[in-house]
Order: sequence, then structure tokens, then C-alpha cells
Amino acid sequence: MTRLARSLVAVAAFLLVLTGCAPDPAAPSAGDGRAGVPEGDGPVVSFYGDSYTLGTGASDPSKRWSTVVSAERGWREHNESVNGLGFVNNRTSFEGGDLPGQVIAADPDIVIVTMGLNDAFSYDRSADEIHEQIGVDLHRLDDALPEARFVVVEPFWYTDERPESVDIIAGWVREAADEIDADQVPGASRWLTGHPEWMAADGLHPNDDGYAELARRMDEALTGLGL
Repeated sequence: MTRLARSLVAVAAFLLVLTGCAPDPAAPSAGDGRAGVPEGDGPVVSFYGDSYTLGTGASDPSKRWSTVVSAERGWREHNESVNGLGFVNNRTSFEGGDLPGQVIAADPDIVIVTMGLNDAFSYDRSADEIHEQIGVDLHRLDDALPEARFVVVEPFWYTDERPESVDIIAGWVREAADEIDADQVPGASRWLTGHPEWMAADGLHPNDDGYAELARRMDEALTGLGL
């Protein structure tokens, strides 16, 4: 087994432990009748993501990139992202067990998809399932939310070394995004490359500085899309 393979196995094992002890997303708040949507008049934006969108590693949820960009734009953030979630990973390991269904229930104006990182750890045994499920998820959301605008972000990654699966999964995500005519944010898998100081003590998630960088890069990308 190569050093990279041993490293990925160790990280995958640690992630399984992490997902078992991490706190659940915040409980839905009362809004305008949409599940989990905060009060207000701004557009409702649902984030379909994993720990990097939940904000694991940040000192406070207000520091996560999704909350920063939502506050800057006056968006009502609907973020029930889940630690360890992937297109096939940990799909039923949390209350409700159906995050796409929760996104649909919120009836958002915009859906931002940031998925795929955790699937890299399952690629060797589940590649075909991952490929299929990416399309299933995006088409399900698009069919259920025909008026929503979709933004699909290239899967995040966190180390300078990257397995081949990262780029393969990113390609599948890009293809599925094209099929539903979604806007896309490329390059996100490299936004943290070369900056270990942007990582939290666990070595797996961004710290406040890392999330600030993700927010800065995402702000640039979303502005370029007219959002």
C-alpha cells in the first residue's frame, strides 16, 4: 500500500469517527411556512452540502462561508448540511435521512450544491453508484424545484495530495450540472491548496481563516454569476 493510500485509509477511518460524534445541524427555525427557513424577505437559498458547508471546524456558525456570503447578499440561509455526507456516504445517518427532501421542502429560490468530497473515500468500492447518484440527486432537485436557480460547486478538497477520484467525481458533478443547465463554480477543490494554516486542529476541516478564504472565493464566483 502506498503512503498516499495509507493516508487516505486513515483519514476515512477518522471521518467515520468524526461523523458519529459531531453535532447535528441546527434545528429548523420558524419562518414563512417553509421548513427550516429563517424570518425575512430576502431570497431563500438552500445549501446541499457536507461538513465544509455545515461549518465544522469554525469557531462559530457565523464564520462558515455559506453564512458569510448569505449575510452579504441578504439571503435567508437554509443550511442543514451534514458531516460526512456524500452522494453515497452517510445518506441516512442523521435525523430525517433525506437531505434533498429537506431542500425541496424549503422551496428555495436558489440551491447551492457543494457535494462530493466524502465520496472520494468510497470511490474504489462504489464508483458506479456515486456516478449514478449524482445524476439522481441533481435531477430530483431540478424536477421538484423548476423555478429555482441552481449553482453546482466543484467538490471541495483539503490536502495538496489528491487521489485520482477527486477529479473523476468532479467531472461527474460537472456533467450532471450541465444536464440540468445549472450554473457552476469550478476550481473549488484547489482553494485551500498550499495553505495548511487554513486548516483546523483536526487537519480535516477549515478553521476560521480557511472559511474566510472559501467565502472570499465563493463571493467572487457568485458575483461573476450575477448573484
